[in-house]
Formats: sequence, structure tokens, C-alpha cells
Amino acid sequence: MTLVLRTPPPSRPVLRLRLAPRRGMPRSIDGAWWPRSYDLTAELPSLLAGLPRAWGHITSVMVNGATWPAAPGHVLVGDRIVRLRRTLAASAPNTVILLSPGRGRWDLLVVPPDTDEESAERLMAAATDGRA
Repeated sequence: MTLVLRTPPPSRPVLRLRLAPRRGMPRSIDGAWWPRSYDLTAELPSLLAGLPRAWGHITSVMVNGATWPAAPGHVLVGDRIVRLRRTLAASAPNTVILLSPGRGRWDLLVVPPDTDEESAERLMAAATDGRA
């Protein structure tokens, strides 16, 4: 009898996302996301997979070009193509905007990847309880 040891597949890191409760009133920030890097092609698939189904299929993502390094004009997420757009607008350097046709727009505060855990938790809590 031969014993074969199989290495379990690597587990995916936990998505660091906190969404604000829906209270019927429009919000300037819908939640907070703490990515592990500024590599959109690596980070977006897990973010989009972790969003509520009610948000529909996100087809376009807009980020601040000064904050995020160059990325391709689109990325394949599952079996869908998601357009990536960069803006240099100074009004929202630390946000990512998610667009879903017919469903809406969601703005997420982006906590910089190199933020320590205590500070990141504080920022995410502030963004989702209405203090951001």
C-alpha cells in the first residue's frame, strides 16, 4: 500500500470588506475595502465575488489614477469582462466606484494596503457607521 499525501489547495484570504447598512437615504460612502495590494487585477476578483447579489453584475470599476498604478482597460472576473477606468479627480483619491447597469453605483472607501490592522478597523468602522 502506498500512502499519498496531498497538499490541500491554498485557502483564499478573507475579504476585508465592510458595507454600510441600507437605511433608505443616499450615502456618500457605501462601505470600506481594505485590499492587500494596489494590484487591481489581483484584488478585484475577490472584491467583486464578495459583494451582495443585490448589487448585480459590476461591469465597470473606477479608481483614482494617482493612487492606483496603471492597470489594463479591463479584467476578466469569472466569465465576465469588467472595465477598469482611471480618473485623476482630486475629489475622491481613496475611493473605488463600482457600477452595475440598472442596479446602481456604489462608492467604497479604500483603506491603503499598508495600513496597520487597528487603524484599518477604525477607518472601516467610521466609513460604515456614517462618520466618513
